[in-house]
Amino acid sequence: MSSLLRVQGRIGQRTLLLTTAAVPLTGWAVHAVTLHKQLAATKRDPLTGLLRRDAYTARARRLLARHGDNTALVMVDADHFKAVNDTMGHPAGDAVLTAFGARLTAWAGQRASVGRLGGDEFAVVLELPATRREQRLAQLVRMLHTPVVLDDGRTVDVAASVGAATPDAISTRDLTALQRAADAALYDGKHSGRAHLATAAHATVPSINGRRAGRPGTGVWGRAA
Repeated sequence: MSSLLRVQGRIGQRTLLLTTAAVPLTGWAVHAVTLHKQLAATKRDPLTGLLRRDAYTARARRLLARHGDNTALVMVDADHFKAVNDTMGHPAGDAVLTAFGARLTAWAGQRASVGRLGGDEFAVVLELPATRREQRLAQLVRMLHTPVVLDDGRTVDVAASVGAATPDAISTRDLTALQRAADAALYDGKHSGRAHLATAAHATVPSINGRRAGRPGTGVWGRAA
């Protein structure tokens, strides 16, 4: 009987030690999960859920390095966005931006880098072979021209200007150069209702942080959402 009690005592001590040791480990695990969520939140724009600039840039460069000429960089500007805010209110503007974010994500897929660069400006880097390029960009334009229905039932007519640049067209995989070319192409085709593809000439347009020099907000892009 005494032997049994000694065995039970040793088992009880081991259980206590394991339980005691698990307490701080559990605490650290909870802390690690919380920290991971906080870090993930800093990578995302709180309104649209899209990547912020730094996170978008890091993923975009990985995609360009991995897929090379089979990638495309797409710049998107919401058309007449100020008018939406002025006539329908900022909640309506926020709903439009959120809808654009969801549409860009659905169009590009989970493996793409989809970022909100600030305001009503977005960028996407994705794998997009040349054989599908024209069809897929036309699909994106249609998606971005679909009206947005607000929670109160009102409908917002929306549109967007789209410019795209590819490594094979401008002979570089450099992210900044691709953004410059795509942005210049976007402005060449502004309000045209179709995606405008960059040529080598678009890559020579002066830029700041990959955006066309002189574009509104260029100087503060690093602080954009």
